[in-house]
Amino acid sequence: MKNILFVCIENSNRSQMAQAFANMLGGKNIDTFSAGSKPSGVINPKAIASMKKLGYDLTTHDSKSLDDIPDIEYDYVVTMGCGDACPWVKAKHREDWNIPDPRNMEPEEFNKVRDLIREKVIALLEMIK
Repeated sequence: MKNILFVCIENSNRSQMAQAFANMLGGKNIDTFSAGSKPSGVINPKAIASMKKLGYDLTTHDSKSLDDIPDIEYDYVVTMGCGDACPWVKAKHREDWNIPDPRNMEPEEFNKVRDLIREKVIALLEMIK
């Protein structure tokens, strides 16, 4: 079992969608987590709508802080463009995906960010196999 943690600032868009794609595509040997360095406490309705179009119910997720996730060494930690706002988390492997925050984007642009996240999650899962 490999565990993956996706981290962004608010844990309301990017890291939530990445966790959703890893859940959808990763199979039973992947355990996923997401958290934010300054969580908003809510999932962005745009992220919920965007993932619903792909058949995933993001309303089952919660916006969490890094204090709310297990204090373990993760196999993979992926940060999403939060730079210095992403604190250090114990990990065997670490990546930073410089992905723009789609929070204020119109739906078409938001979905382009969603699709970029999906591509990156697919590549990560391929590398893990």
